Amino acid sequence: MSSPDWALKISGLVRRFRPGGPAVLDGIEFTLRRGEYVAIMGESGVGKSTLLNLMAGLDRPDAGSILFEGEDLARLSDDDATRLRRRDMGFVFQAFHVLPYLDAADNVGLPLDLVGVPRPERDTRVAAMLAAVGLAGHSNRFPRELSGGELQRVAIARALVHRPRLLLADEPTGNLDPRTAGQVLALLRAQVHAQGASGILITHSRAAAETADRILMLDGRRLMPAGDPA
Repeated sequence: MSSPDWALKISGLVRRFRPGGPAVLDGIEFTLRRGEYVAIMGESGVGKSTLLNLMAGLDRPDAGSILFEGEDLARLSDDDATRLRRRDMGFVFQAFHVLPYLDAADNVGLPLDLVGVPRPERDTRVAAMLAAVGLAGHSNRFPRELSGGELQRVAIARALVHRPRLLLADEPTGNLDPRTAGQVLALLRAQVHAQGASGILITHSRAAAETADRILMLDGRRLMPAGDPA
């Protein structure tokens, strides 16, 4: 049986914050094709981060299914969901979430440590990933010695070093100036495609969204096409 041509498929997704309360997400339908990089836009408070948490298996829907590579995230145990995230997903957030007591190389190497990659292979892959994001000479630098843009490059390298099948980015340039943000967004898109991953960018910025292959708008209940990037 051949694999589907999609990486993520959401059907009839409903999420309420309290039983019987209003639906934050109501009947969401969404398909992410393999190798596709999609931006999901929306104003603050419409449920973008809630949707991302559901896609990551960090939260569970009240109804509907979230199929990742054919596996329903809503039906996984907490332990199985954790293992799947470690193995198959990468994350980039607005806050860089780097560990201050580890240098750049060890921060990037954390996902490989968690899945037990042998040290020689780990070091090779970390060096290659740092080079890919333009930080080849920064492996021994600590977070306090790096700029905001460099810290986000470390975060991108960390998110992709274990070769995830899905990358989820939540407002990854919210703490960066416009010029640095543009560089990071271009790098993020390039690396998602270079790694052969599928990706979702959550953002309120049209300029950021236009770096994706396709743009959708979340209105709090529905995902709607927002026009293709220029």
